[in-house]
Amino acid sequence: MAVPYGHQAVDDADIQAVVDVLRGEWLTQGPAVAAFEETFAERCGAPYAVAFSSGTAALHAAAFAAGIGPGDELVTSALTFAASANCGAYLGATPRFADIDRSTWNVTAETIAASVGPRTRVVIPVHFAGLPAPVEDIRDALAENVTIIEDAAHALGAHRAGAQIGSCRHSHMTTFSFHPVKAIAAGEGGMVTTRDPQLRERLTRFRNHGLTNDRSSLTRDEGAWYAEQQDLGFNYRLSDIHSALGRSQLAKLDRYIELRNVIAARYRESLDGIGDLVLPPEAPADSLHAYHLFIVQHCGGREARRRLYGELHERGILVQVHYLPVYLHPWYRRLYGYEPGLCPEAERYYAGCLSLPCFPGLTEEDQRLVVDTLWDLCA
Repeated sequence: MAVPYGHQAVDDADIQAVVDVLRGEWLTQGPAVAAFEETFAERCGAPYAVAFSSGTAALHAAAFAAGIGPGDELVTSALTFAASANCGAYLGATPRFADIDRSTWNVTAETIAASVGPRTRVVIPVHFAGLPAPVEDIRDALAENVTIIEDAAHALGAHRAGAQIGSCRHSHMTTFSFHPVKAIAAGEGGMVTTRDPQLRERLTRFRNHGLTNDRSSLTRDEGAWYAEQQDLGFNYRLSDIHSALGRSQLAKLDRYIELRNVIAARYRESLDGIGDLVLPPEAPADSLHAYHLFIVQHCGGREARRRLYGELHERGILVQVHYLPVYLHPWYRRLYGYEPGLCPEAERYYAGCLSLPCFPGLTEEDQRLVVDTLWDLCA
């Protein structure tokens, strides 16, 4: 049986939570959504959480709530999934890219500062692989009128210097993803946390076609039924079915993060000194890594990494590559004229990166198979 790089962990409690919704009155726009939002906000230490149909929808909504549009620029990490930059492009803004620090694979205040300009309206630091980025330092390096949106798709359950990722202590919003390989699985789904009630209102309207029936904000009141479209929003609502699964999974988050850290510690001990592989950055003593991904670097470069990828897949170990620097995708090169060399550290990282299996249900036996196979192929 193949060993995937990531996989959901679903138990009887999760199944029962979904069954309870299916047997109830609401499949969408019902009480399970609000319950999930309330529990999630409390878990992250933020006053508000707004649920969305995916992590990409959450990023799109956060960029919209920040007010970005044509003529503006958005800066994010070159090392991320394309959605971190696409959310600006959706709204007509121009995505720009900051390089990563070799020792953390995250952006820093210095790499962000080198990429911002007079038209920068939004900065999206990415907590890559689950290691918290230095958002407080980034905040201090930016002008007050720049909105910070943390992309925490990899980092639910992590913390930095006592601050939970998602608390928005040093940012305006934080976005999350509930794709099955993430820290908790809702099938699909996303969330935005914030401390700002006005941002919460904009987020809530955006996910529901831009509609509101809040009596205090209507241009007129024709009765209790009356609602207005005040923004050009989307149908980005999360269903009660997904919300029930996500809330059930959230109750197990601490255990899941503990298991991911145990797996990472085993890899570090078992792979130390192996051939041309370099182990990933660790979290500082005052922080907690979420280990959405456990990534090794092959110092032999792209061709050596390509061979190793193929050999591992032939043996049923389904490693993955995360990620091609966003600006090297053909669409970004074609539309914005980006070329190789823009972010040298991100490109150097990409040339050798390989994500090993790392998820709560990974057994010691399967992990030993991964380790033994790597020693066989790389020693």
